[in-house]
Amino acid sequence: MEESEGRKKILVFGATGAQGGSVARALLKRGKFDVRAFTRNPESPAAQQLRDAGAEVVKGDLDDRASIRAALEGVYGVFGVTNFWEHFDREERQGKNLVNAVAGSKVEHFILSSLPPIANATGGALKSPHFDIKAEHEEYAKSLGIPSTFVHVAFYFENFLAFFPPRPTGNGAFQLGFPQGDTPLAAISVEDVGDIVAPLFEQPDLYIGKTLALAGDELPAAEYAAAMTRTVGADISYAHVPREVYARLGFPGAEDLADMFEFYRLHIPRRTSDIEACRAIAPELQNFETWLSKNEPRLRTTLGLA
Repeated sequence: MEESEGRKKILVFGATGAQGGSVARALLKRGKFDVRAFTRNPESPAAQQLRDAGAEVVKGDLDDRASIRAALEGVYGVFGVTNFWEHFDREERQGKNLVNAVAGSKVEHFILSSLPPIANATGGALKSPHFDIKAEHEEYAKSLGIPSTFVHVAFYFENFLAFFPPRPTGNGAFQLGFPQGDTPLAAISVEDVGDIVAPLFEQPDLYIGKTLALAGDELPAAEYAAAMTRTVGADISYAHVPREVYARLGFPGAEDLADMFEFYRLHIPRRTSDIEACRAIAPELQNFETWLSKNEPRLRTTLGLA
């Protein structure tokens, strides 16, 4: 692609994934920066869509430090994200590769998708590697003095379509089950992450040194289920699964997720002010009802009701 004369460039990691893709699309839509998209597969349909929208697409891998350094050449800002669920313990090394490369570059604004430290916050009573590894990356970036903003992204609405869908219980009914109890669960559409992150690059003086918690709604799990019931007409309920039971379910990451929900249940305060702050940045931020109205066909497909 041809660069726009005089316009600064943002490098987006994970550009064909959920968060990175959202950020890349939002930056392209706003048109304030040129966009360089970092991906392992530049020939994928998602990469081609970004290219068609005006992004420069470069091939790279977070395991390949040389590819990271090459991609950082000439960029003003970086959005960084790592994926525990794709790489598991490799996320620790990949995040360090990213932070070290940014520290050795001329990047003026690094926005890193991170999460709170569950192990440290609970004195080791709970441990969630997909949180704790990202929290280590955040602290490492701070220790190196990188001009950074950190975003802590809440549970995705989209998780109800993929990782935590309502399961059939018989007679046309469905049930959600995880260790959240009655505590409200903050959540956001991954589509909206970019609409919050992209404007941060435009106001570095306001956001460098800050940590933002990203959320679009906050409901008890039973109310998420009730909203889905109203949308599709099927009986969808929520059942609390105790942390110890969930941790023994045996799938990869079961204990990690059990401790995540237990942390949400016991240690996360209400997020009303976070949601208001996000809506001030992104006025079109969706709540769960708004998101459901757009995604009813996808939910019906997930439930086998299409």
